[in-house]
Amino acid sequence: MFVPELRPWRAARPRVVRAANAVRPRLARAAQAVRPKLERAAAATKPQLARVRPTRISWPKTVRTWQYTAGAATVGVTLAVAVATAAGPWDSTGQRTAEADRAAALDRTGGADHGRNPDTSDSAAGGPRPAPSAAAVLTGLGGAMSTVKSAPTGPALSGVLDPLLQDAALGTRHTAAVVDVATGRRLYGTGADTAMTPASVTKIATAVAALSTLGADHRLTTRAALEPDTKELVLVGGGDPTLTAHQDAEGWASLRDLADRTAAALKKRGITEVTLSYDTTLYAGPALHPIGVNVNLAPVSALMADEGRTDDSTSGPVERVTDPAADAARTFGSFLAGHGIRTTSPGPSKATTRAENLAAVSSPPLSSLVERMLTNSDNDIAEALARQTAAAVGQPASFDGGASAIAGALRKLQLPLQGAQFHDGSGLDRDDRLTADLLTALLVKAGDPAHPELRPVLTGLPVAGFTGTLTSRYTGGAAGVVRAKTGTLTGVNTLAGTVVDQDGRLLAFAFLASNTTNAPQAQSALDRTATALAACGCS
Repeated sequence: MFVPELRPWRAARPRVVRAANAVRPRLARAAQAVRPKLERAAAATKPQLARVRPTRISWPKTVRTWQYTAGAATVGVTLAVAVATAAGPWDSTGQRTAEADRAAALDRTGGADHGRNPDTSDSAAGGPRPAPSAAAVLTGLGGAMSTVKSAPTGPALSGVLDPLLQDAALGTRHTAAVVDVATGRRLYGTGADTAMTPASVTKIATAVAALSTLGADHRLTTRAALEPDTKELVLVGGGDPTLTAHQDAEGWASLRDLADRTAAALKKRGITEVTLSYDTTLYAGPALHPIGVNVNLAPVSALMADEGRTDDSTSGPVERVTDPAADAARTFGSFLAGHGIRTTSPGPSKATTRAENLAAVSSPPLSSLVERMLTNSDNDIAEALARQTAAAVGQPASFDGGASAIAGALRKLQLPLQGAQFHDGSGLDRDDRLTADLLTALLVKAGDPAHPELRPVLTGLPVAGFTGTLTSRYTGGAAGVVRAKTGTLTGVNTLAGTVVDQDGRLLAFAFLASNTTNAPQAQSALDRTATALAACGCS
């Protein structure tokens, strides 16, 4: 099985800062000059696309990355948005949380609290006021962008996309769909209702199911409980795969912090020696995914630290420990020892209802977990969210229960499930089946004003050329414009996400290809197709 190496989303920030500093002097000039250039480029591109035969093609290079970005500015999406959207996960309002580093007003100093707390101490003391936020990410749904042209037409899109999707690199089977997010109307489709192996784009469905079932503010809690009279200390797993033992927790739940608080509580009770146990009973069924032992996923457990990784990485393939729960408990015991608390070698147990909770740590809200899962294509988080969804609706927190719960949640949202099959939450199972219609419907639902809890599905998508699994892609194309979830298995390559076209319309797309023989070439073919959609003024 081939899954490309993933880079941590945190690694993107230095590149974003450099990119923002480099582009800053050109912003004003580009905004004024770009429209004539874009019109000439579009006029030059359409004849070339019309002449393309359904064989391998080379996408015209006349429209460069900065032109896509500036083109968006001319229809109401500011260049500041392009900088902010490249900076990392976004919050539930559609704003990048990294706007604190690169706020919209690049020429101003001050924080970026987006007006939530204007009476800060700095402001009150005469310091610089907070910089304003960038424009809303979903402006393309209406409002300031209501004056843009009508959505692209089917025939026009067919002329652009059909030749690109016929690229031999996309194998012998492919399906596609393009939808106007504002209206939900399908603008283009080929085999859009045919179920295909989706690979990791399955995580979009998992994200929608988890958010709609649990809510964007839901948190996963790990606790330490003391059984009365026995001095048995039970580390109770809450299913948080982002629990970390690293010295710098960087905002995630900290196993060290839990040990610190637990040790203090034990000493307050005069206890310096305990029998250490761990409880993983929140989850059921087999821990090992059907693919077997694999560097892309640890055995699924309700208790783990740093996803059972054997190095200091936070994403991507790496060897995992064979028993994440026992490993986390041993690490917890070592932290307690640092506070003078002696423990036995940990073993499995179950906390009783009589146990006293001594301390607990909670994950960031589910919205943040979803963003990290999508940005990094994190399989461990995906499988955890599938089980959490199952537990929330009273189903077994197992692979089968999670798959059933995902389907049930999407059915409740009245999404098109014809042909869909779920067997896990990550998409690593080759028996999973999704349609392009379902994938685009999921993205449209995430942009629906009636479902703000689903916004992290859009905001967590990797940004072309900047974050997550798209960091090293689109270097010569629509960097910063395409936002999409990738999917890669041996012989399967998929891409689903959003893009603002040259007329300012926010479009959702899904491209699925099977029987591919060269993953890098297939990825490039998909990237050219998404780039063409970004460059399209196809009315």
